Amino acid sequence: MKDLAISVLADPARALTFDVVVRDARGESRHRVAIEADDAARWAKLGAGASHCVEAAMRFLLDREPKESILGAFDMDVIRRYFPDFDDAFPGYLARPGGAPGRSA
Repeated sequence: MKDLAISVLADPARALTFDVVVRDARGESRHRVAIEADDAARWAKLGAGASHCVEAAMRFLLDREPKESILGAFDMDVIRRYFPDFDDAFPGYLARPGGAPGRSA
């Protein structure tokens, strides 16, 4: 994920909904990501705000698929359906600088 930038902006009209832009050398992708209040509260116990959770979730996804394959709009809860390891791996994405453990070679 060299030269990757993730921008997360809260939607002022919708609580816990964020506009995300992922940029790399090949261009950008745009996503609308919502987080359920229960999940936001769960991860807040680890000291993570909702926008940090969304950024970490995007890094989790980007470690598994190209930005172009990520849905344009989704609730973070959907990630669990595609990636059953999400809940186990996610705290590691929250805890590390930049939100990601990085790809293994």
